[in-house]
Amino acid sequence: MSGTDGVDEILALFRLRGHERYGERVTQLDHALQCAALADLDGASDSLIVAALLHDYGHLIDDRGHMAERDGEDGRHEEVGAKALAAWFDPAVTQPIALHVAAKRCLCLTEAGYLEALTPASRLSLELQGGPMTAAEAGAFMAMPHAEDALRLRRWDDWGKALEPERRRTLESFGGRLRRLAQSR
Repeated sequence: MSGTDGVDEILALFRLRGHERYGERVTQLDHALQCAALADLDGASDSLIVAALLHDYGHLIDDRGHMAERDGEDGRHEEVGAKALAAWFDPAVTQPIALHVAAKRCLCLTEAGYLEALTPASRLSLELQGGPMTAAEAGAFMAMPHAEDALRLRRWDDWGKALEPERRRTLESFGGRLRRLAQSR
């Protein structure tokens, strides 16, 4: 499948399932758009903006992912999404996605007040994802390629849950970036 076909598949899935909620007050699509807009406003690279848009793609493609948390399991949506997206995007997109849960766990250890500021849904998923990292785990995480990008992505993930965001973006407004990056693979 070509990169363009892959982007069409991604956009279609957002249109089909983006209206769903995943424990937060906002829909999957609203959350994705807010995260990508925050990345754009922060001056992130196109790869990182696309990663912000697609970081929860694993929730959309794996129905079990929604049920896993309800059933007390970690659906590992970050791995599911990154693996699927690797068919069309390079590691500059997929690795921050794969690491955004680890970034949350790292920030819980390294930043005072971070854990307490998480939404109830993020706190629940944190428990299922292994809780805050140990110092050794955080050191290993920080040595990984794309760890810094994953930390930036995690911030946008935390902030991208507003019911009424200041600026609204559309899925189509990110289509050009998606297509450029998918075609360059």
